[in-house]
Amino acid sequence: MRKNPDFASYFPVTSLLHVRGSGSVFAYVCNFLRIPNRSEVLRRHARKAETRSTPAHESSMPPKSKAATAAAAEPVALEDLFSALHRHIEAGEYPQAVKVADQVLAAAPGDEDAVRCKVVAHIKSDATDKALAAIRAAERLPIDLSYYKAYCYYRQNKLQEALEILNGQEETTDGLQLESQIYYRLARMNDCLNSYEKLQKFKIDSMDLKINTMAALVAAGRASEVHAAMKVQKVDLTTRALRDARSFELAYNSACALIENKKYSEAKEQLDLAKRIGKEELMVEDYAEDEIEYELAPVSAQLAYVQQLQGQTQEAMETYVNMINKKSGDPSSLAVATTNLVSLKGTKDAADGLRKLDRLVEKSTAPNQLQLIETLEFKLSPRQKEALYSARVLLLLHANKIDQAQELVSGLLGMFRDSIFPVLLQAAVHVREKKVPKAEEVLSRYSEKHPDNSKGVLLALAQIAANANHFQIAADSLSKISDIQHMPATVATLVALKERTSDSNGAASVLDSAIQWWKNAMTEDNKLDVFMREAASFKLNHGRDEEACQLYEELVKSCGSTEALAGLVATSARTDLEKAEQYEKKLKPLPGLKGINVESLEKTSGARHVDQAMKVDVPEEVKKQKAKKRKRKPKYPKNFDPANPGPPPDPERWLPKRERSSYRPKRKDKRAQVRGAQGSVSKDKHDASATSSKVNQSTTTAKAPEPPKSNKSRNKKSRR
Repeated sequence: MRKNPDFASYFPVTSLLHVRGSGSVFAYVCNFLRIPNRSEVLRRHARKAETRSTPAHESSMPPKSKAATAAAAEPVALEDLFSALHRHIEAGEYPQAVKVADQVLAAAPGDEDAVRCKVVAHIKSDATDKALAAIRAAERLPIDLSYYKAYCYYRQNKLQEALEILNGQEETTDGLQLESQIYYRLARMNDCLNSYEKLQKFKIDSMDLKINTMAALVAAGRASEVHAAMKVQKVDLTTRALRDARSFELAYNSACALIENKKYSEAKEQLDLAKRIGKEELMVEDYAEDEIEYELAPVSAQLAYVQQLQGQTQEAMETYVNMINKKSGDPSSLAVATTNLVSLKGTKDAADGLRKLDRLVEKSTAPNQLQLIETLEFKLSPRQKEALYSARVLLLLHANKIDQAQELVSGLLGMFRDSIFPVLLQAAVHVREKKVPKAEEVLSRYSEKHPDNSKGVLLALAQIAANANHFQIAADSLSKISDIQHMPATVATLVALKERTSDSNGAASVLDSAIQWWKNAMTEDNKLDVFMREAASFKLNHGRDEEACQLYEELVKSCGSTEALAGLVATSARTDLEKAEQYEKKLKPLPGLKGINVESLEKTSGARHVDQAMKVDVPEEVKKQKAKKRKRKPKYPKNFDPANPGPPPDPERWLPKRERSSYRPKRKDKRAQVRGAQGSVSKDKHDASATSSKVNQSTTTAKAPEPPKSNKSRNKKSRR
């Protein structure tokens, strides 16, 4: 099984983004690096030893010196060293293999096999810096190590440097496979597919090549071509064939292609198959249960995404939460699960979503410099990174953190220059800042520069302009999208916008264009009658009676509906009375109107009370139908016995208490309540006492005022 498949990202800007796992399972290029064959190495050194130690005739043979003895012992030592080297490589003991390779180079400086073994051992032990150092040390030797150097740069994510090295080399199978990996990492899918086409010329019948070709097609947005491409390579993508092939990667990539083609039920079936195959393979290799769950995390995330698309949001959310809480998956799968979980929650908990996404982003002091954490920076594709950052922008807008959103959008504009999503997010920030004209300017400028890739931008511009009551700008934006002009929603929106601008002629021309398109369309779900009916109603309301009459007449001839016939009669009555009477005869008579005298009804002044004798005779069938209607039994409360209903309920139970006859208001406390500081007197009492003292001043003698209380007594009272 291949680990850590890549995921491609796709999302609508109008909502939180959903991250879509439509990625590939690429073979690790390290599998292409080969250790020299032990038998070939030993034979090569044996031949060298034979040429150095061929014995002469005994008669002419001089006595052996110590140097000659050492030279004779050298081949045996090299053979033992190469045996040890091979043994360490087979056991995966790469650091020990490096040490033995150094011993070989000490005994035989510049040996090509030892140098290659040393470089590959460093690469296998993930020590690419040491591998590059060994390559630089061997630059003076006549050994071509450019392929290994390019691979080391690839592992260090120095993709352009690696590509430059490969471009100057002869095309080989290993070089083309590494080149395709680099193009895939750079998101240059067409170049990647070109590399695979070149590989097919070498007549390599490899399942990895077919799997990677399928992955590149899906990532390039050409999922509709997958079936035909695999048919050429004699690969059957039906579920039964995939079950027989027992290929985890093939089933997974086939499911990704089906998702792109919106065949979600079939994709779910093949994802279940891929998960079952992968689990069986890992169980054979004695993987533990948690390790199996970790390895199959990409499939689990993809299954949850399919459930999300099918409306099974609760099941998808449970899968995402389980993956995140258990950390059961590689960093890229957990990033996919986190972003999709944030997408499902939406704006319910923006703060929690921001915290989750902030854990994936590296904090940078430099302005407009965006970088993910180290475990994700080289794992995620450019489309994935764009999706993750865009989700964070949307959450910042919902959290009303406009400055941070603006700063992040500025970085996205520099990082993803060919994408429309940063432009849409920039417009969203301007709208949130209530700078609608600036947002309209940004979107209009982009649509003029990129007319072939501006459908989403024009739709966003129409929506923003319509919300700001800029109806003419909205109508002009929608009119520029040619492939949706015939769709019912577009036509209805354009007609409404034209009416808002008092352009009834423009609205009528929009309807006429849509009718003409549907007349020429050869589709099963034809909307011609719907458009003709709506157009006739519109023209009738705007005083175009003759055009409306013509449309209704066409409808009657094509489908013969009663509604169209009634519309034709009503419209013709305004323009051609004879035609109206002619078509009126085709209308079916309404039941119950035979006894009505139309002439006497026209002479009446209006509606008035009708006696029983003057009522219209109702047919017997209608009377029988009314008589058949049975009365429904009344519904009683729970545990209510109609035979023993008990005391009747209070008839005033629905009235407020103050309006009931039994209501008695509470008596007010007539005792005066003096509020204020201690010893103060209310104003009314003070005025009354002042008046009474003036009246009785001549007859009474005022009492001497009481001496003021001491501070001690006050303090005691306050303590109480």
